Amino acid sequence: MNTTIFTPIPCGETLPINNIHAVSVSMPELQDVIDYEEQTPEILEKIKSAYPRFVMHPYLKLLATFIKEKYKISNAYEVVLLSSQKAVDVVSCKYFIHNKIEINEPFGVILVQNGTSQLQKVLKFIQHVGYNLSSRLAEDYLFDIGLLNIKHQENLDDEKIALDNVISSLASAYCQPKENICLTPSGMNAVYCALRGLRTIQNKNGKTKLIQLGWLYLDTMNIVEHYFDENKIFYDINNLDVVEDYLKTNGHTISAIITEIPTNPLLQTVDLPRLKSLCLKYNIVLVIDATFATPFNMDLKPYADIYVESLTKFASGNADILMGAVILNENSKISVISQEFFKHADMPYIKDIQRLSFEIRDYEKRMKTISQNTKKLVEYFKTAPFIDEIFYCLNPKYASNYQKLMINENCYTGIISVTFKKDFEEIYNKLNFAKGPSLGTEFTLLMPYTYLAHYDLVTSISGQEFLKEIGLPINLLRISVGCEDINKIINEFEKAK
Repeated sequence: MNTTIFTPIPCGETLPINNIHAVSVSMPELQDVIDYEEQTPEILEKIKSAYPRFVMHPYLKLLATFIKEKYKISNAYEVVLLSSQKAVDVVSCKYFIHNKIEINEPFGVILVQNGTSQLQKVLKFIQHVGYNLSSRLAEDYLFDIGLLNIKHQENLDDEKIALDNVISSLASAYCQPKENICLTPSGMNAVYCALRGLRTIQNKNGKTKLIQLGWLYLDTMNIVEHYFDENKIFYDINNLDVVEDYLKTNGHTISAIITEIPTNPLLQTVDLPRLKSLCLKYNIVLVIDATFATPFNMDLKPYADIYVESLTKFASGNADILMGAVILNENSKISVISQEFFKHADMPYIKDIQRLSFEIRDYEKRMKTISQNTKKLVEYFKTAPFIDEIFYCLNPKYASNYQKLMINENCYTGIISVTFKKDFEEIYNKLNFAKGPSLGTEFTLLMPYTYLAHYDLVTSISGQEFLKEIGLPINLLRISVGCEDINKIINEFEKAK
């Protein structure tokens, strides 16, 4: 990614540019986003590759066609590719799908009848739980059978050291033993593995409920709905009085509380010391999605029982890999912490691990630069006449508690969300930053969050009322601050004046 000058990036171009394994895609105008959400033929023609959990990678499409021909599969069935046989077992068990023919491949394949509601349910479920087949595995397979003539050239660490390097890097960052860390094929699969493990444990201890604290990322909420028949949602993380009152009556039934630190996209952080005291009082597991915090901005070790992190984001920094991690906190005082949380995880494809091994070596340095840039950009926005609201991690309400969490001098995690006093579409279209899904990149990346994550709510009256109720603005721009020269970032935002 060229970080020296900001220039327009055509709609449909991969982000990073010219990278077949990119997990983001350029949507430079708001109408591109709307067309994408409405799946218009024009936008589908432009967008060949996008976030792999939402848009099927072109290599996977080619591989699915090959598998269909290789095994002479009827057109009555859709070939669905997954990360492994373990993933096949999970999906097959949930939806009572069993292949009528034996398929022997180094990845998972299930056959789902076309023209049924079941197909869409299966595809949505795979999206939520993140058992996606690696594009690098598909690339190697297709190259070996002669359907690809060339592979994408990229820096990879040696296969012999890559896995240990990734695990060791995370162990050092989180101050945990290596055996407490498990890699997964995606960040959402890390969430799934943690919650699936909790579900298994709760069946043994009789605790049947989970609390979702805050408005969390969409697929996290979907996993909660899939695996906990009884769950309680508290959208306002700033009101722990209500949570405490609920626990006085129901605390003995609560298996876990899951939250994001800070939340996506409003960058709110709960009063963690108080929340942790409630968890200890009622023997509740605290699961923290630390993707935004990263282990280099906030010290969550005194609080989390289980961390999950999407390594696709800041750990990679280049938006060209899907991977996640489950991290068990050795300091946890909850007795249920065990390897149960690793049982449902797939080992990511070795080429993905090799790529992340190369990228993760700059994780700490990258976060230092991004955090410094974020602080300066927040200061600029505070005086910018076109900015209406600014959302960032440092919440004055809990400033004294946050000081205990901060590793850096200031807690700026790399994400800022803003609303504008001027027309949202006009400003969005005018800015020449990379614009598309995902975050945590070395290059500044903008996303019209509510449009891309909750378009169904944006386009209905009841949905708009709900968004207003939970305080999520429709015209919210989420900014993933990059490593570019901060003066050049600020100069680009000057166009919004």
